[in-house]
Amino acid sequence: MMEHYYTRKEYEAAADYIRQHTRHRPRIGLILGSGLNPLAGEVASADVIPYDVIPNFAAPTVEGHVGRLVLGKLEGQTVIVMQGRVHFYEGHPIQQVVFPVRVMQVMGIDTLIVTNAAGGINPAFLPGELMLITDHINLMGMTGNNPLFGPNDPTLGPRFPDMSQAYDPVLRRIAREVADEEGLPLQAGVYAGLAGPSFETPADIRFLRIIGADAVGMSTVPEVTVARHGGIRVLGVSGISNVAQAEAVDGQEASHEEVLEAGRQIVPRLVTLVCGVLARMDGG
Repeated sequence: MMEHYYTRKEYEAAADYIRQHTRHRPRIGLILGSGLNPLAGEVASADVIPYDVIPNFAAPTVEGHVGRLVLGKLEGQTVIVMQGRVHFYEGHPIQQVVFPVRVMQVMGIDTLIVTNAAGGINPAFLPGELMLITDHINLMGMTGNNPLFGPNDPTLGPRFPDMSQAYDPVLRRIAREVADEEGLPLQAGVYAGLAGPSFETPADIRFLRIIGADAVGMSTVPEVTVARHGGIRVLGVSGISNVAQAEAVDGQEASHEEVLEAGRQIVPRLVTLVCGVLARMDGG
């Protein structure tokens, strides 16, 4: 299938539709991963827009991803929340996966908080914990599925963007301060982004551990790559939904149900962390 490269005109059309259906003018975006949708319920004075009515937005097909935008106020900030995301493994071209981030960019978003459910590779991690993403390994991009592949529009970002600080150090510092003040356990580490949808083999896990990954998932990296290309600062948080097995164990199998169940434990901690970070940011 031939890749469709979206143009700024298409991003603007989606942004215009959103602006016409909300009174809010957000500057902070949030992307909620598997099972983490309840955070959107914290948004006050919310306007809700389903993905399937927005030009060129795709609706998610995976359980735990509602598929709508929620715009409103959260801790004094005007936010646009993606309640669920689409994934490359659902059959969408990588350009489609990152389309909403481009739309947020042309709407004037300057900060993106991205969350996901991830498998813990670091043996010190426990299910239900949060991991502050300090860096990522772009295995999808290394194998030819980089969302920046194709023509580059210089009005959106440079041809060769720097990714040496993909996750903003100031936002990470604020997140650590919030966690300390709230007594919230907060791990930190490197997220490896794979295409999915199959869970990893024990050999995959051993390989990922060797190359420096602390957690693994099937999202986030393309969105962060595009956000940084567009000059948007990023805070990334993984909810550790399960401990990935480096050796096969009879009777222990990874499942999406396990991910969703862990999400129910993670949500209160994620709400505390994200709301605390927003409360400490400059007003918007």
